[in-house]
Amino acid sequence: MRTFYSVVLLVIANIFMTFAWYGHLQFSKWGFTQKWGIVGLVLISWFIALFEYAFQVPANKLGYIEQGGSFSIFELKTLQEVISLSIFLLINTLIFNEKLQWNHLLSFALIVLAVYVAYRKW
Repeated sequence: MRTFYSVVLLVIANIFMTFAWYGHLQFSKWGFTQKWGIVGLVLISWFIALFEYAFQVPANKLGYIEQGGSFSIFELKTLQEVISLSIFLLINTLIFNEKLQWNHLLSFALIVLAVYVAYRKW
């Protein structure tokens, strides 16, 4: 169950992370950050990132093998990257309306291959 909760918390954390890192690039298109300036954008991104960390830290704590979870630190980081890219892909295409191209899918497939390599017991 700890593994499940760890993954769910990582998904939630990465939703916040995507908006903290890239949301401000879209918010101006939507009209409510045009006059904020860079300091305002940094502050709103930090505010959003606070929620990311509120989910990321417990996710790592629950998932870490030495804390009763299933994952090594390397495995947690690899899992986080795949979740991060998956969430980014969904938000970027569905909410930010960016076009998905073949090279994006190929790069994602290579990252999934990296996950296989990271989790395989050699």
